[in-house]
Amino acid sequence: MHSNSRRAIINKYVHSKPIEYPTKLSLASKVLIAPHGIGIASLAQALRAGGVYATSCSFYNDAYSYLSDICLNLNQHRMEIRQKIRDAYFEEACTIYDTFHFRFGATFTPDKRDLKILADQGKKLIVHHCGDEVRMLQVARGFNNPYAQRREAWPDERIQHNLKLLTPYIDQVIINDHELLPYVEPYYKKVHIVPYAINAQAITHHYPQPDVAPLVVHASSHRNVKGTEYIVKAVEQLQKEGVRFRFQLIENTPHTQAMQIYQRATIVIDQLTVGTYANLSMEAMAMGKPVICYIRDDLRSTFPAELPIVSANPDTIYEVLRDLLHRPSDWHHLGVCGRKYVEQHHNPDKVANKLIQVYQHL
Repeated sequence: MHSNSRRAIINKYVHSKPIEYPTKLSLASKVLIAPHGIGIASLAQALRAGGVYATSCSFYNDAYSYLSDICLNLNQHRMEIRQKIRDAYFEEACTIYDTFHFRFGATFTPDKRDLKILADQGKKLIVHHCGDEVRMLQVARGFNNPYAQRREAWPDERIQHNLKLLTPYIDQVIINDHELLPYVEPYYKKVHIVPYAINAQAITHHYPQPDVAPLVVHASSHRNVKGTEYIVKAVEQLQKEGVRFRFQLIENTPHTQAMQIYQRATIVIDQLTVGTYANLSMEAMAMGKPVICYIRDDLRSTFPAELPIVSANPDTIYEVLRDLLHRPSDWHHLGVCGRKYVEQHHNPDKVANKLIQVYQHL
């Protein structure tokens, strides 16, 4: 595609925010993090603060793209227009970036044919797996997690097929913690564990105080995986028993509005079936809220010892929630510990430094 035509398509369809790139670079490569996920913006911002020419790009305008530097808005156009936008931006990206950091195992094309083009051009490639796109149910059940659930969109066969398309061109992988290790180890030559990044300083903390009617909040992006039915059942049982508290279930709610609700919460309940924590737990801890989330017993030792999350699974959520509601004197302490935990272990500067080390060895 001629450069003028390519630029015309990008100018017409692609939304780009003003970006201040560092003038003094700590990494020779220019990095593109794509194609979706709430974490890509945080990573790019942290990298730029660390002296890296880094850009985050979301392909679709969805709940997770609101912070991205660039959005292709593919879902807002007909299929033939989508293809033109994707092709134009891919060609443009090839002229700018040296390192391509693909999140969630997705690349520019569903069949991964873009990887050969990038490899032939000598680009550095790395994949960043974050969850369901590698969590094969047969593996999860083999690691003593009877609560594991699969998303309908990611049966084991699709996961294996996607991995086999990626690995001929990408032999290094990033994961956020040890929970994903058994899923990716058989496919990649080198595994890097890099924690999520969250800018806790940008989030106001409101530590909970003892309250006659505390507010318990649960946000469900996927009821099956989050264990929402077990949470609702536990809440209903406790309320029948006369335990005084309010409950709010958050679904299909814009992120900004959801964050306002978390700020009012006393206790936040995250996912009960996976065995690790993710973005909601981190946001709630940054706000100073006690968090309930399933942390697998065999994984607990792989996290920093001061992880303050109260663990519960579908079998124990009733007892755990009841116990925490009856310990109001602990709420403030758990909130303070949670805030300190994310400040220390999910600090964007520390995460950026880990990523820079990964890029340097590609």
